[in-house]
Amino acid sequence: MTTKTTRQLRRTAMSFALLAPGLALAQADTSEWKCESCPFDSGARAAYEAGGTYVSDDAARFGNGTGYDEKGGYANLDGAGRLVSDEYLLDWTFADLGVDSRMLQIDGGLQGKFGFHLGYRELPYRRFDTTSTIFTQAASDRLLLPSGWVPAGTTAGFTQLAASLVPQNIGTDRQIVDLGADWTPANQFRLFADFRRQTRDGIDITSGPSYTQTSFLPRFIDFETDQIDAGVQYATERASLTLAYYGSFFTNNNPSLTWETPYTAAPGATTLRMAREPDNDFQQVSLSGKYRFDAADTIIAASLATGTGEQDQDLLPYTINPDLVGNALPVPSLGAEVDTMNYALMLTSRPFDKVRVKFGYRYDERDNTTPQYDWTRVIVDLFALGEAEQNTPYSFERSHLTLSGELVTWKDIRISGGYDRRTIKRDYQEVAEQTVDEGWGQMRWQPLAWFDFTLKGGASERDIDRYDETVGISLGQNPLMRKYYLAYRYRTFGELVASITPVDSPLAFTTTVLMADDSYSQSRLGLTDSEELRVTADLSWAIAESTSVYFMVGHEAIDALQTGSEQFSTYDWVARHDDTFDHFGAGLRYAPVDGKLALRFDYNRGDGNTSIFVDSLSGGPSDLPDLESTLDSARIEASYAFSERLEGTFDLRYERFELADFAMVSEATLPTVLTMGADPYDYDVYAVGIGIRYRFGVEKLELAD
Repeated sequence: MTTKTTRQLRRTAMSFALLAPGLALAQADTSEWKCESCPFDSGARAAYEAGGTYVSDDAARFGNGTGYDEKGGYANLDGAGRLVSDEYLLDWTFADLGVDSRMLQIDGGLQGKFGFHLGYRELPYRRFDTTSTIFTQAASDRLLLPSGWVPAGTTAGFTQLAASLVPQNIGTDRQIVDLGADWTPANQFRLFADFRRQTRDGIDITSGPSYTQTSFLPRFIDFETDQIDAGVQYATERASLTLAYYGSFFTNNNPSLTWETPYTAAPGATTLRMAREPDNDFQQVSLSGKYRFDAADTIIAASLATGTGEQDQDLLPYTINPDLVGNALPVPSLGAEVDTMNYALMLTSRPFDKVRVKFGYRYDERDNTTPQYDWTRVIVDLFALGEAEQNTPYSFERSHLTLSGELVTWKDIRISGGYDRRTIKRDYQEVAEQTVDEGWGQMRWQPLAWFDFTLKGGASERDIDRYDETVGISLGQNPLMRKYYLAYRYRTFGELVASITPVDSPLAFTTTVLMADDSYSQSRLGLTDSEELRVTADLSWAIAESTSVYFMVGHEAIDALQTGSEQFSTYDWVARHDDTFDHFGAGLRYAPVDGKLALRFDYNRGDGNTSIFVDSLSGGPSDLPDLESTLDSARIEASYAFSERLEGTFDLRYERFELADFAMVSEATLPTVLTMGADPYDYDVYAVGIGIRYRFGVEKLELAD
């Protein structure tokens, strides 16, 4: 039985299992479920929708997040309901049971006493359906070359490449199960516990290097993550205090990957191996609370948390090359441990009617206490270095101070401003300490209830104690190179927001303009300048009580300048990156109160373009091919009410996406890189669905979008 067939059978079984309780409820007599004294609307009500959807073509990206990635028909089943009896409440919702994006949520409990929830979700991630590979899976962690493969030094010499390629889709599925409950044994105490299991399986792409060559490999993923949240809370009208525990436990069922290299290799190095993400866990205990003072309308909140992350996976040997005699590992497992500690304080106050102030401070520490050992590495199962190197236990400390205030002045003009300081200290990196100081001011003017104008501006400076060039030199880097996230930076920014929403007018308009400029004036190599401009506008128009339309446009431009060196000295080439993104959207809503027909239409278009201009001392000026993308999407939804309870539904979705990306090349385009030949996205897909929706119970219930 194929994997696809198994998945379809699982979907069908789950659909029937979830539908059965709903059908039983729908057939029951709801007249006895009414309760005049209940805190909720007593009784039962539910809405179910069943139908089908047809997808015109295979398209991985169209099915990303939805599950509609393959051509053909899909069954749809959605539902929602509520059951109330006395003070008990039960809510349930399920959607998309026929596709890989299905979800189920059940909530219930007794008002003021206890509650519970159960949830299940699937999240499909579809990346490529145009990829191919020469590798076959011998096991979940082992890849083999095809029989008769002829190794060569470059991809041009792979005489069996075309005959050995087989299609291999790239994508994963994520399943999430949520269980939780809370109990209130007394008026001021609440106990809660939540458990989440998340599994992820499928195929991703990873690179398998063999010194000067590499191959893109289909990597089989099998992850599990368990998370636990539990605690106790004490709350009164003035104060609350919560003691909580959090645990996260990650398991990788494929902790290594072994593959046969397609390139010509030395004896003993034809099979290679790499380690993957190790099993690890993190546990934390936290205490948080807040208190409200009547004086000056003041609230103070604080939190304190301490935790430990551990990783003790058994280490792989230095090499699987039988012809290399290497040293033994210093320890069988690393015994890695990182201790965390953070605390925060927040104070908000309104000392006067027209004055509001806010103060906050947060401190976050990561102390890597992993032991250091001497390691004698083997490079790609081929070269034994023989020189001892130590692992680097990176640690850091971060703090964030914020202070802001607001003053209401003449004619309801609100003047506000603030100051932020962020400090970070690191170990074993080029910059040991850096500080970011930011100040901003804002004016908000609302002379009329329907007119709102806000203007904000400010500047920030990221200062560093010094840039340690010896760290870069030890890694073989140019000592003049500056990493953009560690370098000195001065930023200025401004933002304007205006909205016009007349109460008696059918029109509403909002516009936003954002500008930012970054200068890395102390960087001689690396990113030196960056500018950003973003403009948006939205217009909505209520044509009639039953009809409305909207329009929106947006433009974003990002320009950046980068310098580099071919000669390992001062800069001898520059590159300018120009990114532009444009978006347009429009829509229509038609929903008469007493009508039978309801319509909804949405259209969106997005265009993106990246131009890269390079000017070098050796090669002169040149342009790289533009990176371009165009997305058109449209959706029509319609429903027709045959009766008060029965509706017919129609849904039509269309999407066209084109991408030009010079980095996506065929399997043998690069002489020392064997790719999986992913094609740039280029598809036209429509999906059409029809369904029947029926409502049960004492009160109308709408399905969520």
